[in-house]
Amino acid sequence: MTQDELKLAVAQAAIDHIKPAILDGEIIGIGTGSTANYFIDLLAEFKNEIKGTVASSEASAERLRKHGIDVFELNTTGTIAVYVDGADEANDRLELIKGGGAALTREKIVAACSKEFICIADGSKLVDHLGAFPLPIEVIPMARSYVARELVKLGGNPVYREGVVTDNGNIIIDVYDFMISTPRKTEEVINNITGVVTNGLFACRPADVLLLGTSEGVKTLKA
Repeated sequence: MTQDELKLAVAQAAIDHIKPAILDGEIIGIGTGSTANYFIDLLAEFKNEIKGTVASSEASAERLRKHGIDVFELNTTGTIAVYVDGADEANDRLELIKGGGAALTREKIVAACSKEFICIADGSKLVDHLGAFPLPIEVIPMARSYVARELVKLGGNPVYREGVVTDNGNIIIDVYDFMISTPRKTEEVINNITGVVTNGLFACRPADVLLLGTSEGVKTLKA
């Protein structure tokens, strides 16, 4: 199977997994990225059953609206039943690296407000140790140099992501050569650097379910 076929397979598995929430008319949290886009396209079939959605990025919100699916502000919905999103890396504890699409802060907010977080990914994203994928960090622009110096002290190689501005008006620093042995502790340490909005480690709030597309079919891992 191609990578796109694997992404479509896990998106369909996510639809099947959340069918009770769909039929109950729940608000569904929607992530960002190519795998999430497959999920959005499949969700369109049920636009008359769900109450609406909360999107983690303007790009996802636009795609949802093009399908005729209502998009609500999280401040008006409170806790939502389920959040579906992809990942750039995942380990067997369902700790993740996210943020390749620069939507990590809003993704983390929606995940925090969700009763269940379902991660959908192709099998290549499952790793033994997080960090081969560069860790994205959203940073207040005036703190870019300071944050980069602090990241060097932690052993990383920070690189400014040229030409990228987040939906929140901030910048992204990607940290290379930074294998992460203690994801939860590392997430907390980086978030405590002044000027950091948040980083792409989802360890304090990992996924509850990981649907993994493989050549043998979709595998389900649970926390």
